[in-house]
Amino acid sequence: MVTHAAQATPCRQGLIIGLDVSGSVDEREYSLQTHGLATALGSQPVQDAIFADPGSHVDITVFEWSGRYAQRVIVPWTSLHAPSDINAVTQTVKSAQRGISDLTTAIGASMEFAQTLASERPDCWQMTYDISGDGKSNTGPQPQDIRDTLGDLIINALVIGAPSGQTGPQAETSAELSAYFRAYVISPGLGFIETADGFDTYADAMQRKLIKELQVLAIGALQGQ
Repeated sequence: MVTHAAQATPCRQGLIIGLDVSGSVDEREYSLQTHGLATALGSQPVQDAIFADPGSHVDITVFEWSGRYAQRVIVPWTSLHAPSDINAVTQTVKSAQRGISDLTTAIGASMEFAQTLASERPDCWQMTYDISGDGKSNTGPQPQDIRDTLGDLIINALVIGAPSGQTGPQAETSAELSAYFRAYVISPGLGFIETADGFDTYADAMQRKLIKELQVLAIGALQGQ
């Protein structure tokens, strides 16, 4: 997807959004992720952060992931120059149909895939991989091993814990999963974790995370002008 090619502003930030579609995510939860991401991107606070610096822009791509060889791009790299660009992305995300049937969870492999996507936008001042996940890696390369090979790619996480009161062998709390993602997934000293108490709160958590990621770099760019 190519938009507003004539607007030759530099890319201040590349956002790679990775949505968890492993076996622990059912169809309702998949829809809550896609619609939650669309809602967050379309919210006024996020759009204000995206367009805070008119002298630069944000690029975005979205993919879904599960097992070692199971990754699928939903939104190819798109430059966000105007609200119409965001609207096009949100419509594509909301209309996405689950395209991966692998039930395993390969966080490290998703990180490798994100690095490949990042290499397609070498001129962005900063590149961030936003991984959403509701469980620990159980196949493929260890995420901590891949993390050490990613160079300047910053990894942040949206951890989706079990809703309050839910019990069962796979009902890990946000605190438990956050400890895992902090130790093995996010970038030490640079990355951060946002949490959702179940998929029903995913949209709000995604909005908080996007604002935090976008505001710092946009403010820095404005201060440097």
